[in-house]
Amino acid sequence: MNFKMISVIALGVCLLASCQKDDDTDNAAKLDAQLSQALQDASNGLGKSHFLLPLSTELNKIPQDPKNPITQAKIDLGALLFHETGIGLNPKHANHMGTYSCASCHFASAGFQAGRHQGISDGGIGFGINGEGRVPDPEYDFSELDVQPVRSPSALNIAYQEAILWNGQFGAVGVNAGTDANWTPGTPKFVNHLGYHGTESQAIAAQDVHRLKMDSDICEDLNYRQLFDKAFPNIPPPGRYDKERTGLAIAAYERILLPNQAPFQLWLRGKSNAMTEQEKRGAVLFFGKANCASCHNGPNLASMDFYALGMKDLFENQEATYGADANSDGNLGRFSFTKNDADKYKFKVPQLYNIADSPFYGHGSSFRNVRDVVAYKNAAVKENPNVPDSQLAEEFKPLGLTAEEVNDIAAFIETALRDPNLLRYQPLSIRSGNCFPNNDPQSRIDLGCD
Repeated sequence: MNFKMISVIALGVCLLASCQKDDDTDNAAKLDAQLSQALQDASNGLGKSHFLLPLSTELNKIPQDPKNPITQAKIDLGALLFHETGIGLNPKHANHMGTYSCASCHFASAGFQAGRHQGISDGGIGFGINGEGRVPDPEYDFSELDVQPVRSPSALNIAYQEAILWNGQFGAVGVNAGTDANWTPGTPKFVNHLGYHGTESQAIAAQDVHRLKMDSDICEDLNYRQLFDKAFPNIPPPGRYDKERTGLAIAAYERILLPNQAPFQLWLRGKSNAMTEQEKRGAVLFFGKANCASCHNGPNLASMDFYALGMKDLFENQEATYGADANSDGNLGRFSFTKNDADKYKFKVPQLYNIADSPFYGHGSSFRNVRDVVAYKNAAVKENPNVPDSQLAEEFKPLGLTAEEVNDIAAFIETALRDPNLLRYQPLSIRSGNCFPNNDPQSRIDLGCD
């Protein structure tokens, strides 16, 4: 082969590569334009800014309870208390003293969810690699375990929720305004009478529910007094070191748990190559043809609405579950709080960021990958025969998506909505010096604390 022929071939290869690069660039630009338009339509003209999460340092942009303004001092205290196993002081068995925390069921590497289909706090032992190895201590009767009859919801983007939990029972404002009759004395819901939003109400009530304790003596023993003084300088001691202030600090920390480094968020901020073409196609479908944004909208891709989608309940899992059965109130969704028949089987729309970090989906953990959830909503055939058709959401109808389109939407949710750096929200250590999120002997081994 002579030099001239080689030159011609090389030129052809360069031209082909150049054309391919131009085609790729054109296609990417086309997808960017389509996605921008889809966001414009899904936000009623507000566009990209409607879906943008603030930075966790932009405290003035983060939704907050006016009765609990966010300060850096509260965040610093709350971050430690959220992970502090040293305040796990009301266990059912004494040998579990100081072995669990809020983070036992809501830790960073699992997207601030539990790492298994059902979270276990007091009464659990072990952690495994990402929480999947936590099991009941044989010393505990199953009725003694601190578990919930529904899947542990994520604490991510909790700042955008006025009412908390799948049934929305915590919070005195928004959708819960006028529900005072359901704030039953002697139950955790009574905390709503304090008048806080859901994040604050739940953080206060959860201390009793999840067997945690804080008072002036404990505060002193664990070396938290100075942090409480800095966070709540206007509250006279000893009330400064109580359950309410502990909850307010934890809530302030929870409000800054924002997955703002997810590829979709980076794309919204102008980094056009932050998402792959498949993820962009999935996003165009999510905000367009599939109409996912009719429920999953705004910065946290959620809403304060409740829908029945006919999913199975937690007790129906193939794995062992505890404290959940066919008669659990948790199976009834919003009705378990409001006692309004129209609310039966309706559950709050969940946020979608980092859900791939803990692969259990639905209030009953009945799905194990994102694609199956998308396919389920595409087919719109209920899996739970106990849910009457009359209760199913109008939005639960066949979407007509192809298998490829289902794959694209799943890719958008799994990867473009996954912030890879949530460990930035986890402290390096806690004041007790304990292991966290769990501190039982097996967890200490699993977590490398020993």
